[in-house]
Amino acid sequence: MINIRNARLEDAERILEIYDYYVKYTAITFEYETPSLEEFKGRMENTMKKYPYLVIEDENGIQGYAYAGTFKGRAAYDWACELTVYLDHNMQKNGMGKAIYSALEEALKGMGILNLYACIGVPKEDDEYLTTNSMDFHSHLGFRLVGTFMECGYKFGRWYNMVWMEKMIGDHVADQKAITAYDYAS
Repeated sequence: MINIRNARLEDAERILEIYDYYVKYTAITFEYETPSLEEFKGRMENTMKKYPYLVIEDENGIQGYAYAGTFKGRAAYDWACELTVYLDHNMQKNGMGKAIYSALEEALKGMGILNLYACIGVPKEDDEYLTTNSMDFHSHLGFRLVGTFMECGYKFGRWYNMVWMEKMIGDHVADQKAITAYDYAS
């Protein structure tokens, strides 16, 4: 049985443990060094000021997390956000990614968000550090490719491409209502 809930700062150590694997052993993140626990908590706090930050857990504890963040730092982009998801590397391809992403999408709809974006590293060809799995996952969830940046990420002695994918989840109207911050009390 799985449970999806709002993340708490007390979850940061486990969430960072999940992320650490991706920093050290993959090109899924282009970050070279795992942030300190304090820095990571600061990142979580910053996200939680406005956007949802969720964890997915089973009987063994937290197995993944997902959150949204600012797409661009200008008011005209308020209805758009960038999504991030990481699962424990032993828990992939079991439905947890889809479950937590669906919960995140519903939370964002409730805020009035209309456009979802994912920035994804992709290899020229699959290798031991990066495959097209993330791009395939997003396509399966209704995202479409909107841009490719060639050889813009360098990690593990090789160059990787980056793609942007997009999904529309609301109606765009001339007199658009303002978004609201995510309500952690709900």
